[in-house]
Amino acid sequence: QVQLVESGGGLVQAGGSLRLSCAASGGLFSAIVMAWYRQAPGKQREWVAAITIGGTTNYADSVKGRFTISRDNPKNTMYLQMNSLKPEDTGVYYCKAVRGVDEFWGQGTQVTVSS
Repeated sequence: QVQLVESGGGLVQAGGSLRLSCAASGGLFSAIVMAWYRQAPGKQREWVAAITIGGTTNYADSVKGRFTISRDNPKNTMYLQMNSLKPEDTGVYYCKAVRGVDEFWGQGTQVTVSS
């Protein structure tokens, strides 16, 4: 069983930056595909970015050029560097791990961007 714990959320002004972390335990981190999702109030959860086992990254169009996903396998941690934040980036950010046919989710961390 993989356990995921997000951290790094908070309140920031528009144009500011935050770095989210997702610490994984209970599995072989390097064998897991990782992703970030977010959910704004009253909206469905949406995919933000993903990073493969080999380090290939993909981003939603809404965050491309502003967010950077990365992973540190020896530290069993994934990151999301968020720059040039906008009010529409507000929401609860979740990390997800995929190992084979199994999916694991963290509890989420709140990001609030004020205008």
